[in-house]
Amino acid sequence: MLVGREEEIAILKEKWGSEKSEFVALYGRRRVGKTFLVRNVFDKKFTFRLTGMAQVSLKKQLVNFNDAIQEQYPQPHLRKAESWKEAFAQIAQIAQKSKQKKKVIFIDELPWFDTTHSDFIPALEHFWNSWASARKDILLIVCGSAASWMINKLINNRGGLHNRVTQKMRIEPFSLRECRDLLQSKKINLDTYQLLQLYMVLGGIPFYWDSVTKGNSASQNIDHLCFSNNGLLSGEFDNLFKSLFAKAERHEAVVAALAKKSKGLTRDEISKDSKLANGGGLTRLLNELEESGFIRRYTPFGKIAKNSLYQLIDFFSLFHIKWLENQKTFGKNYWLKSIESSKYRAWSGYAFEQVCLFHAEQIKKALGISGMGTEESAWRSVKAEDGAQIDLVIDRKDGVINLCEMKFSAESFVIDKKYDAVLRNKIGAFREETRTKKTLFLCVVSTYGLKENAYSGNVQNNLTMDVLFEKV
Repeated sequence: MLVGREEEIAILKEKWGSEKSEFVALYGRRRVGKTFLVRNVFDKKFTFRLTGMAQVSLKKQLVNFNDAIQEQYPQPHLRKAESWKEAFAQIAQIAQKSKQKKKVIFIDELPWFDTTHSDFIPALEHFWNSWASARKDILLIVCGSAASWMINKLINNRGGLHNRVTQKMRIEPFSLRECRDLLQSKKINLDTYQLLQLYMVLGGIPFYWDSVTKGNSASQNIDHLCFSNNGLLSGEFDNLFKSLFAKAERHEAVVAALAKKSKGLTRDEISKDSKLANGGGLTRLLNELEESGFIRRYTPFGKIAKNSLYQLIDFFSLFHIKWLENQKTFGKNYWLKSIESSKYRAWSGYAFEQVCLFHAEQIKKALGISGMGTEESAWRSVKAEDGAQIDLVIDRKDGVINLCEMKFSAESFVIDKKYDAVLRNKIGAFREETRTKKTLFLCVVSTYGLKENAYSGNVQNNLTMDVLFEKV
């Protein structure tokens, strides 16, 4: 059952009903649901569909193509394509004979076809420029998890495919609300705290959520999926990077370096920690990770672009590095036994911060500023001895700045005298170092809200995890 993706579905249907030929490119992280989306929207409307094979030769890719032709249009005497130019010519012949008003051609995992000396890109250029674009009835949909390839070689192509893509679509992970809807469609009902715990491990990747089992708690599901010998995610990390990047060990080294510092690293720090040269190769690598949704680059409040930090935002990668890497065996109910540990508290605090950052629009809605012009960033002190930092700064056009603190706990969060002093120090350091004249509102986002006491009144906005599930 297709859940969410209302905007993406509307765009695809619009292109299907268009009065001209359309070239649609979808990209996004592996397992995010790109193929599932296209197949569910068009179902039996495909004129031709083809899926690439990972890390195989041109010869095997063409065998794969010829098999697809025979499977969908059995023609015993059809000459087997021996090049991609011939292959696309056969696709054109099939489309010309089709009686469908709009001929839907779907090529999945497009980057895998671009093997050495394959001439795949020139053949695709020729197919679109000399034939498909001149018609009004072609809907070519291409899809790929290797986001950097999709961006650099297709969408931003400077050759024959320059500006030929008529619609690009980055398929983002599900929000908390969409993950809840997915489980409810399977008759699995978990409360918001249970869903939040799952999201901190699985992120918004629909494929992972589809394996959550009915009748088990979040902790039981995490134990089964990640720590059992046959768990779906026990070997996912290596497969995840190897399927996306040619030299995956370099990307893994950067991700591992970023996992050590929750607030992010500068480019120089990444180079030092990962032992990778700080040159053009690192630039491409960081761009690839960013386009694929593993990391984000942000400029701290009051800084300029050259002071940007890189931060790991892929939930499962963070979870794997903190809990699964370099461990071969786990005892029964390992995760259930770990949730009271200091290691768990440190990981869960950071993971919850990332959940909140991913749902910044929901936080803005709860603050009543959805329609207002804002800029979101983070901030860390360069003067305060305790390294004061603020995870989410919402700079508003109405003369107010929200300084947001995120706190994960199994019950209402308590601001005691010591933590109240920490908060006051942060606010004071922020005002002094940024020299802002705007009004500062302290906002705390926590699981169950704040417990009222003598210090809770200093918080202007007290938000619970429920706001993260709102539709925006």
